[in-house]
Amino acid sequence: MAGRLLVVGTPIGNLGDLTPRAAEALRSADLVVAEDTRLARRLLSHLGAKRPTVSFNDHSPEGRLGELLARLAGGATVALTTDAGMPGVSDPGARLVAAARAAGASVEVLPGPSAVTTAIAASGVESLGFVFGGFLPARPAAARSVALRRLLDAAGAAALPLVLFEAPHRVATLLAALDEVVPEARVAACRELTKLHEEVIVGTPAELRTRLTERRGEMTLVISGIPAAEVATTLDVRAFVEAANDAGLAPRTIVELLRASGVPRREAYRAAQPAKPR
Repeated sequence: MAGRLLVVGTPIGNLGDLTPRAAEALRSADLVVAEDTRLARRLLSHLGAKRPTVSFNDHSPEGRLGELLARLAGGATVALTTDAGMPGVSDPGARLVAAARAAGASVEVLPGPSAVTTAIAASGVESLGFVFGGFLPARPAAARSVALRRLLDAAGAAALPLVLFEAPHRVATLLAALDEVVPEARVAACRELTKLHEEVIVGTPAELRTRLTERRGEMTLVISGIPAAEVATTLDVRAFVEAANDAGLAPRTIVELLRASGVPRREAYRAAQPAKPR
């Protein structure tokens, strides 16, 4: 396949954070693929560029992916963007990246701003890494609760902070859940990062519930000081591995955690291996 897919990191707020390389890619692309074409056109206007745009998100027509692959097959240079940050990070663009690579197109990533790493830096948390959970399921409430519990368990077991995205109208609900499950955790709530009204508030979940009174702007939360869940006398290895996989931990890390929990080496390696397709 002769086409090129450029995965372009875009500003999370301040347009001055767009890299020169990303700007040139957007100016020269045959087509700009965006989560929301209105935001893409605003960015192109800032660059003084007029390029055709098309949306690609969870609500796109069923044939949209095929149309984009056809453009790549025809030799087009396609720039993939998201509303803010890196495409593919809690973003439907990952499907296009995987499909383009599978079809033989050239895939090139142009690094750029990320709310995840920006929030980690702003939080002041010292850590060798972090667990990224993205957005919790919007509903039902039971699914949100299970997803949050698994992520907290995985982060606590690994002694790492947990990073979550949340919509403004659901932040209060999330903080209430955290107050119930990990009341002593330290939460850095980061809002409007790199924008004029950037705000980072740090405290316990209960403290943040009283201080975050305005419902505006998507938020990135860095949750640290998560206590490790008490390990039962007999560890449910399957449930543990499922939680660790949901949290995105590597098989090697899962093995180390299982070994630290007293699971025999051979059993730990066998349990941590990805299931083979039948």
